[in-house]
Amino acid sequence: MAGILDSVNQRTQLVGQNRLELLLFKLNGRQRYGINVFKVREVLQCPPLTVMPRLNSYVKGIAHIRGQTISVIDMSLATGGRPIKKLEDCFIIITEYNRTIQGFLVDSVERIVNLNWGSVMPPPKGSGRFNYLTAVTEIDNELIEILDVEKILEEIAPSSTIVSDGIVTDTEMQSDLGDRIILITDDSSVARNQVKRALEGLGLPIEAKKNGKEALDYLVEVAASCEHSVTEKIGLLISDVEMPEMDGYTLTAEVKSRPKLADLHVILHTSLSGVFNHAMVEKVGADDFIAKFNPDELAGAVQKWLHTD
Repeated sequence: MAGILDSVNQRTQLVGQNRLELLLFKLNGRQRYGINVFKVREVLQCPPLTVMPRLNSYVKGIAHIRGQTISVIDMSLATGGRPIKKLEDCFIIITEYNRTIQGFLVDSVERIVNLNWGSVMPPPKGSGRFNYLTAVTEIDNELIEILDVEKILEEIAPSSTIVSDGIVTDTEMQSDLGDRIILITDDSSVARNQVKRALEGLGLPIEAKKNGKEALDYLVEVAASCEHSVTEKIGLLISDVEMPEMDGYTLTAEVKSRPKLADLHVILHTSLSGVFNHAMVEKVGADDFIAKFNPDELAGAVQKWLHTD
């Protein structure tokens, strides 16, 4: 199992082609779940865990792996299920999200599958605000649930959305934006709300969409009412990378290839990590790349690009 990600560095060529690869796993029961391979650093048999006082109830314990101390989260318990038993038979998926490293305890790990984002759909309507899904897809005639890991981590360790004093000038940002709005797109409700709270706290009006396709459709609609460019009504686009139907790289490439949209500045704001992200920023024509979630860095980038013609 340790070798399941040996070729992960070669997989970066998928980025920017509206494709992804999912690592499939199970918790308790037959349902299969997925997590993006680019978030995964390692998969290993569950090592002995050290139980520490005052840990969050979702945290099973602490593991010492390759010189690092890593919190191990029971993914079943964290998503409302039964706790995972028989740890010696289980696996840990070591991931990197939002500049932090953590382990997720799962019952079993299966395989990696290659998909087009177009075949990955938003969760069904009516699934409720308390679900932990960002998307679903079908593999081997079975529904695969893609979990909202950012929501799990936010519930364990909430992020601050307050921009520090002196980082930006509110009045200058509002002056640069004028009557325009800022468009954000992210499939995670937690991530959308983080950005909204940070920027609305600076007095900036926000429009939010759930994926790249929704954002592109909205931009095309707005551009149709503009004389020259969509920038007459929209000051900036802040986009996640991983999204169902259309990812952020594809969205950026579409924006930059359309005459009425091409002048719009695009900031990619993502929990993905790795040098390939910076290469893709240049490849698809994005103006900036920021790792989630630091409200000061986000506000600084927004101020920079609002002030840049």
